[in-house]
Amino acid sequence: MMNRRMLLQVGMVGAAALSAPFLIATHAQGAGATGQKRHKIVIQVSDNDPAKWNLALNNAKNVQDDVGAANVDIAIVAYGPGIGMLKMDSPTGARVADATKANVRVVACENTMRGQKLGKDDMLPTIAYVPAGVTEIMKKQQDGWAYLRP
Repeated sequence: MMNRRMLLQVGMVGAAALSAPFLIATHAQGAGATGQKRHKIVIQVSDNDPAKWNLALNNAKNVQDDVGAANVDIAIVAYGPGIGMLKMDSPTGARVADATKANVRVVACENTMRGQKLGKDDMLPTIAYVPAGVTEIMKKQQDGWAYLRP
């Protein structure tokens, strides 16, 4: 018959064996060498409003400042009326350029661009493009990205 101490030791070994796959999976899913989790956030902007764009850009910068820019992937997806703030004459153009330099991915919906008869030459030079903004947001959420609409 096992004594109490031996039962405790067997239980601890069993618990460690059961938790090892979880710890390995957690590390494989985004914990880097520093143990920091990689964060991912997609921000929707569908308003043609400089104040909304500035809020979205502030949110992106604040997330980078809080968790560390190296620990987060940020995508700002613009579609519908929000596409206007990505045009060459945009009042938020300089801030969008600063955000892309800081590794924030700013993307325009090509469906919206076609609907508004816009070409890439009408748009800010630092942005990227996706076929459909709503679909891009949906896919990112399915891949575990947090969603924000300021």
